[in-house]
Amino acid sequence: MTITQHPTGFRKWIIVITVVLASLLEMIDTTVVNVSLPQIMGNLGATLEDVAWIITAYAVANVIILPMTGWLSSKFGRKNYFVVSILIFTIASFFCGNAHNIWQLVIFRFIQGIGGGALLSTSQSILFETFKPEDRGMATAIFGLGVVLGPTFGPTIGGFITDHYSWPWIFYVNLPLGIIATLLSLTFISESVDRKAIDRVDWWGIILLIVGVGALQIVLERGETEDWFDTNYIIVLTVLSVLALFLFVWRELTIDYPVVDFRIMKDRSFSFGLVFSFVLGFGMYASVFVFPIFCQNLLGFSAQQTGELMIPAGLITIIIMPLVGNLLKRQFPPQLMAAIGFGVFFLFTKFLSMSTLVSGESDFFWPLMMRGIGMGFLFVPLTAMGLSGLKGKDMAQGVGLNNMIRQLGGSFGVALMTTFIHNRMAVHRMTLIPHISNYEPAAVDRMNMLVQGFVSRGYTLSQAQGMANGVMEGSVIRQSMLMSYMDCFYVIGLFFLCCIPLIIFQRRSRNAMISMEGVH
Repeated sequence: MTITQHPTGFRKWIIVITVVLASLLEMIDTTVVNVSLPQIMGNLGATLEDVAWIITAYAVANVIILPMTGWLSSKFGRKNYFVVSILIFTIASFFCGNAHNIWQLVIFRFIQGIGGGALLSTSQSILFETFKPEDRGMATAIFGLGVVLGPTFGPTIGGFITDHYSWPWIFYVNLPLGIIATLLSLTFISESVDRKAIDRVDWWGIILLIVGVGALQIVLERGETEDWFDTNYIIVLTVLSVLALFLFVWRELTIDYPVVDFRIMKDRSFSFGLVFSFVLGFGMYASVFVFPIFCQNLLGFSAQQTGELMIPAGLITIIIMPLVGNLLKRQFPPQLMAAIGFGVFFLFTKFLSMSTLVSGESDFFWPLMMRGIGMGFLFVPLTAMGLSGLKGKDMAQGVGLNNMIRQLGGSFGVALMTTFIHNRMAVHRMTLIPHISNYEPAAVDRMNMLVQGFVSRGYTLSQAQGMANGVMEGSVIRQSMLMSYMDCFYVIGLFFLCCIPLIIFQRRSRNAMISMEGVH
């Protein structure tokens, strides 16, 4: 049995700062670009369809590399792989900011995503090896800060930089931080004690993984924009994804040197953990995606206002996560804490689903605080439960798969909720339109009031009637949008609520804390 020497004192916390900085950079860059897209379009002369590939390229690269991180760490050494990934991310960030056309930016965003995706899982593995087994709940909490806060603060940071400087600086700010993380990694991080040389490479597995997961991510990112299966290339990519993923899983289960070892899914806790990681990604990313759009498109908030709304929730998450990690250390049941998290997150969506067209910033303070508390109670226990039964080389594989499934859950959540909102808008509009008629006294009174108002401003009767009709149509659209967003929040909440009985009756592992020696 290999005895792991855990760093202590100053060196331990420098390692913590280094890996959290690296994972935070990666997670912020998943959303920091979103609010800068209009400026990028104008500066590079790109269309909305073209500029959307900036986000898609990064997400595709992330989801491809995540399940391979355990294998790559074993192949090249965890420290070497981590440092090279930081360098790839940092150098690609410079070229992203220096791009002269949209397709250069897309290519460098893909390369940035390859480096960034590796940072997430490798950071988590390094943290687990840095902390003693009994303290790894706290390690999970510290790692969770980057995962949860990155998507939350990304739009705020992006909006501030874009408003006060220019869009290339959303990439240039990564340069000094990336250099610092590289130097600290080279100085303080040690190589994994259990590194195992890998002679044979599963090239077919790698190719099938890239094709299958890459095609799936493109379908999820672009499906709604392209009207799903009304577009030929979406159909082709869907078929290709299903076929490639089927062959990939079959191959990995039948060879002795898989790039992704699915045999670890025999661990019941890990398999259940993957399900709940998908749910967590679904709710976390979908809510972060839908809420800003709701605030900006319907309530007229600016990007910076919307981002500032999320700051108190992020701060409460910073406070909650270490407390939850300490409770895990004291053997508090992770199932109970996760159930509390699901319940609090449901309350967050329930309160949001009661918003109106006159809701202001103060109306969202407590619901968003509930989201922050819910995320704190969800991320740490779910990760601890899922990884508790894995040891040694299986841990690196488990961490990579867990992060990939969470990200795919987010992609599914964003895609499904976007489609759901559009469909519900059509339904609500069809429901509201019959009430705008000459047989509805309230509608007639409103129409007459509008016509009289426009006539009093000097418009002719026909002009006033046309403008009044436009106002009524706008009211129907806004009400339809409001009801659709409220339905969306409610559905996300119900999705989380249904998870409570599943998590409560999940069998508790005797080793509920993450216990593994020699993590890669």
